[in-house]
Amino acid sequence: MEAAGALETPVGVAEKPSAAEPSVGRIVSLDVFRGVTILGMLLVNNIALDTATPKQLLHAGWNEGLHFADLVFPWFLLLVGLSIPLSAASSQRKGVPAWKYDLRVLGRGVALFLLGCLIDSSFAHRPTFGLGVLQIIGMAYVVGALLFGLAPLRRGLIAGVLLVGYWAAIRFVPLPNVGAGVFTELQNLLAHLNSNYLQPVHLRGLLSVIPTAALVLIGTLFGEMIRDEHVPANRKVAALLLGGLGLGVVGWVWNLDLPFNKPYWTSSYVLFAAGCGLGLTGVLYLVTDLVGWRKWGFPFTVLGANAIVAYVAPILTKALILQPWHWKMADGSLRSLQDAFLQFCVDHAGRIPGGWLYTWLYIAVWWVVLLVLYRKRIFVRV
Repeated sequence: MEAAGALETPVGVAEKPSAAEPSVGRIVSLDVFRGVTILGMLLVNNIALDTATPKQLLHAGWNEGLHFADLVFPWFLLLVGLSIPLSAASSQRKGVPAWKYDLRVLGRGVALFLLGCLIDSSFAHRPTFGLGVLQIIGMAYVVGALLFGLAPLRRGLIAGVLLVGYWAAIRFVPLPNVGAGVFTELQNLLAHLNSNYLQPVHLRGLLSVIPTAALVLIGTLFGEMIRDEHVPANRKVAALLLGGLGLGVVGWVWNLDLPFNKPYWTSSYVLFAAGCGLGLTGVLYLVTDLVGWRKWGFPFTVLGANAIVAYVAPILTKALILQPWHWKMADGSLRSLQDAFLQFCVDHAGRIPGGWLYTWLYIAVWWVVLLVLYRKRIFVRV
């Protein structure tokens, strides 16, 4: 993902009795899934192989299907939805009034939005207002969290209406001088609205809040089921696996009419990505929460426990230090610290192995930082 996504679900992380053993009552599979997604984001964002980059770590081109890189962002949004019921339940246990909970939701959304603007501004080296990854996540979260008070059936219907309405607009609303049903890279309804109405006010991409909010709402449906102590664990696994399979199949069939498309968040893409994420959640829930095999997931839990740090810190470090600061090379030339580090790896390991070494060393450094935070029980929340 171009800068990848969403973060610590606005739920935060509770303290743990030990670094290797999750606290009683925590849903370990969600921590592990969040960590897997964070690792995917770090890998996609920091790959340094140029033309040798594996196809699955690159975003698919127009009408080229989906790659693993295209699943990372929607999985973050799915995790946001899965965690909203946990956050709401925590607030209810603490006796937080509804109005105060709503204010917290809005505050978290604003915080994510501003943090996204900070990241964009750091790369642009000037104040920048726009709709990047965190901004979209923040807005989709607000919609999903504020609608969580509705009954599951209503939330499901709203998600369906949003996705069907989004598809119908793309398919049947005519473009000026072009007509209806056109969906090419250069000509489509969303591109037209973005260029002519939203871009001038720095809101290009605002329409993507419609399908991303639907994705968060889908997450809340399954998250509510996961946290329900009255539902047997084996039924939860079955619901996640079958629900994931069902959404994946619907998304795949829908793709035959309106192809998978990450830049415009087509409904087929949203459902297929959600299906894959729910299926993975089901497997992880079976292994960690039902069977009890948890220690293997500890490296991922470290990443997932401080997801906001794992997302923001590596990006800001690149934007503010590794790219603008320079190092004098042996030949007298000046290179950015990032390029100098990469060149060092290439010189000592070769072009392709050196590129992998650069990527995994950068990830390892941040994993150690996150491990220190984890050991000290420092969990940054939005």
